[in-house]
Amino acid sequence: MRLFGFAGWSGSGKTTLIERLVPRFIERGLTVSLIKHAHHDFDLDQPGKDSWRHRQAGCAEVLVTSAVRWAVIHELRGGRELSLGEAIGRISPCDLVLVEGFKSAPLPKLEVWRESTGKPLLFPEDPHIRALATDQPARFAGRIATFGLDEVDAIATFVVATATAGRPAD
Repeated sequence: MRLFGFAGWSGSGKTTLIERLVPRFIERGLTVSLIKHAHHDFDLDQPGKDSWRHRQAGCAEVLVTSAVRWAVIHELRGGRELSLGEAIGRISPCDLVLVEGFKSAPLPKLEVWRESTGKPLLFPEDPHIRALATDQPARFAGRIATFGLDEVDAIATFVVATATAGRPAD
């Protein structure tokens, strides 16, 4: 499996860009999976549903399956969160794993940056950022590989060419 990360502050457009890139990868014959790090509590389940009730009762894991998908919800209950390497180990084999979040992970990344977020660039402090997708590409030309946010085909080509094989060190 090859890995490529996306970094940037909340509101920069990472998810929107990834949404636009995934169909491009699939058109190229790649199977794609994604690992997203959440910096907050989240719940995929719905209060009152059987699976939610089973977790509330104390189950460590609940696996829900149907004819169209399956999902495992694992409760940490005070335990340590997964490292990126551990999360990658839980992903089914695929051609390309996209990683959103895990800003400090040692894997090639594209930073998505908009001045309107009011946040500083992560580049050049993060040596793993290989390119920048921004609403101001001319501003950074010559400093790093730079793309406009709408240059989706060019970004897809860059990601496929730059993705690395294997797991990063934890």
